[in-house]
Amino acid sequence: MNAPERSIELMNALTVDVEDYFQVSAMAPHIARDSWDAQPCRVERNVQRLLALFAQHKAHATFFTLGWIAERYPQLVRDILAGGHELASHGYGHLRASDQSPVDFRQDVQRAKALLEDIGGQPVRGYRAPSFSIGHSNPWAFDVLLEAGYLYSSSVYPVQHDHYGMPDAPRFPYQSRPGLTEIPITTTRVMGRNLPAGGGGYFRLAPYKLSRWALRRVNAIDRRPAIFYMHPWEIDPGQPRVAGAGLKTRFRHYVNLARTETRLGHLLSDFRWGRVDEVFDLRAA
Repeated sequence: MNAPERSIELMNALTVDVEDYFQVSAMAPHIARDSWDAQPCRVERNVQRLLALFAQHKAHATFFTLGWIAERYPQLVRDILAGGHELASHGYGHLRASDQSPVDFRQDVQRAKALLEDIGGQPVRGYRAPSFSIGHSNPWAFDVLLEAGYLYSSSVYPVQHDHYGMPDAPRFPYQSRPGLTEIPITTTRVMGRNLPAGGGGYFRLAPYKLSRWALRRVNAIDRRPAIFYMHPWEIDPGQPRVAGAGLKTRFRHYVNLARTETRLGHLLSDFRWGRVDEVFDLRAA
C-alpha cells in the first residue's frame, strides 16, 4: 500500500533518551557499572548539538533524562529547560525495569524524579523505561509509576524484538492504569504486522525514505500523531569503540552514526515536532 506524498499537518512528539554510549543496555556485559565514572563522557556535547539543531528548526522535544546524568551535569538539565523542552525521567541508573524487583524499581524511579525536579525546579510528569522494559512480565511497574506521581509513561514498543517489545499492545496512547497514560513508540500496520516507525536503530540502519514513509502513513492514514525517539550518542561517530562487543551489537550501535545528524535535520524539516505534553492529551487517552 502506498503512503501519501505528504503527511497531514499533525504535530508529532520528538523525544530524546539522555544517556551516554557506555550506558546502553547492549554494552552492559562489556562495561562494568562501577566503571561509569571512569569512562570518557560525551553526553554534554552531544545534547548541546541536539539543542542547537532543534532550535534551528524551531522544534521542541521531551528529554527522558537519566538521574545519573542529571546528578553529574545539572547545567545540562537547566539548558534543556531553557530551550523550552520538557524534562522527563529515564530512571536513575539505566536498569531495565524487568530486571528489578518492585521495591528496587520504586526506589529508582522515585530517586530520579526527585533529583530532576530538584535541579529543574519543575514537576516531572513523564517516564520511559530503559530498553522499553515494561511488558507482560512486569505489569506491576505501571502501578509503581502511578504511586510515584508520574502522569504518563512511554515504555512500551508494540513490536517483536529480541531485547524488548510487546507486539500485542495498543499502538496508540491508552490508560495503562486510571490516571496513568501509556504512549507507545510509533509503529505502522502493514499486512497484519506492526513495523517500527518511531526511531532508534531502525532510523539509523534503514534508508531515511523508509522512516519518512512510515511516519507520513501514520499521520495521514491513522490520522494520529507519532512519537519518535533517539539518543545523543547516535549523532556521535567519534565515540570510543567498546572492546569485546559482538558483531550484532557493533552493527546495531555503530552503523551510520556519521549520517544520523543529517537525517535528523531532514526529519525536523519534513514534519512538525513538539513535546510529549504538547502533542498528547494526557487526561483523555
